[in-house]
Amino acid sequence: MTHKFTTISPIDNSVYVKRPYASYEEINQTLERAQQAQRAWKHVALEKRIQLCTTMVDAFVAKKEEIGEEICWQMGRPIASAAGEVAGMEERARKMIELADAGLQSIKLDEKEGFERWIQREALGVIFVIAPWNYPYLTAINAIMPAILAGNAVILKHSAQTPLCAERLFDAFAAAGLPEGVFQYLHLNHADTEYVIKDQRINHVAFTGSVPGGEMVEKAAAGRFIGIGLELGGKDPAYIRADADIAHAVDTTMDGAFYNSGQSCCGIERIYVDESIHDEFIKQAVAWVKNLKLGRSDDPDTSMGPVVRASAAGFVREQTAEAISQGAIAHISGDDFAEDQPGSAYLAPQLLSNVDHSMRVMTEESFGPVVGIQKVSSDEQAIELMNDSEYGLTASIFTQDIEKGIELGQQVETGTFFVNRCDYLDPDLAWTGIKNSGHGCTLSVMAYESVTRPKSFHIKTSI
Repeated sequence: MTHKFTTISPIDNSVYVKRPYASYEEINQTLERAQQAQRAWKHVALEKRIQLCTTMVDAFVAKKEEIGEEICWQMGRPIASAAGEVAGMEERARKMIELADAGLQSIKLDEKEGFERWIQREALGVIFVIAPWNYPYLTAINAIMPAILAGNAVILKHSAQTPLCAERLFDAFAAAGLPEGVFQYLHLNHADTEYVIKDQRINHVAFTGSVPGGEMVEKAAAGRFIGIGLELGGKDPAYIRADADIAHAVDTTMDGAFYNSGQSCCGIERIYVDESIHDEFIKQAVAWVKNLKLGRSDDPDTSMGPVVRASAAGFVREQTAEAISQGAIAHISGDDFAEDQPGSAYLAPQLLSNVDHSMRVMTEESFGPVVGIQKVSSDEQAIELMNDSEYGLTASIFTQDIEKGIELGQQVETGTFFVNRCDYLDPDLAWTGIKNSGHGCTLSVMAYESVTRPKSFHIKTSI
């Protein structure tokens, strides 16, 4: 078994990072430090925890240029937008800090003569966070920040594609003066990740990744009776009603489909358009996509970089070719994006029409720059198709009739519902999914429920 790993940059297939995997000795030392540190950390006043976490965010943001460049080279995000992840991470982290007092506040019950009663939130212990490469800081901070603020210790295992992200977060917490052992990271292979999940010193697992990855986490934790938060895949739909502002719907859904080269669990992967505006929507969408600039992520003019690896591009190419063989119409040709290189991670965006749910491109997660656009004749048909999925992370409806949009949203099976927008996480709102998109909750005041347990106090004051 290899004891080292390398991170291959999708920009040019060069080796960008080399790191050793943690040894079993290092793993056990990390677990022991976390457990010991948490016993003291949970007694630190919330005001002090807030102060340290705020200082950590300040230290992290101060390095935004270097961090943006590292994101660009590790996973292929265009340099022009890579630093934007730092801004998003800052927004979420500061919101969780702002909500900490409300999220951790005890519940005082009505007075009862001779008794005092309340319910308080207790830290769980050591939380194991497993983070993915596609939004390496946004996904990680969703779980890390509320966990630490609640009095837990955190061990982070980041993707082997983005190992520097774990190290940058560790450096920022260290610069803030967080006590040793409260936040640590481990570079782990799959087998050792399972080993950590099974360890009795882990009290909760927060995983973001694929459905098979989520299944691994559940199997590894089986019989341990610990909490598991799973943010898994998506095949997120958008419905464009006849009364929608077409230009706005095109701009919003195309950005939702192709930002980050389509590598977003909540990106738009299928679009249903009312038949009366279908052709005009396609026309404007094609023009929008042709304005994208596919190229090297380190080129500041690039608006769409390579996907994370050639094999991922190959999967999308196969899915797209299969749909075309089944009758789908491709609206983007090879001449539109000369940078598309078959066999490489550089993959042109693609719009497909004349699609239906017999095609994998409309039912199976693509996680790449392709979107299917299907014509519908009614709200009822659109809702039926939106719900015809094993996933349920987000869904969007575009309409100028807000009340009707909300009414239809009540029928959509999803964790987050949007009207006239998509592909955005508001940290004031709970981030959660249903079906194979997972379970549990991060963000909002409700995030603190996942990283704490209720403890009831029932005090008889007179005997």
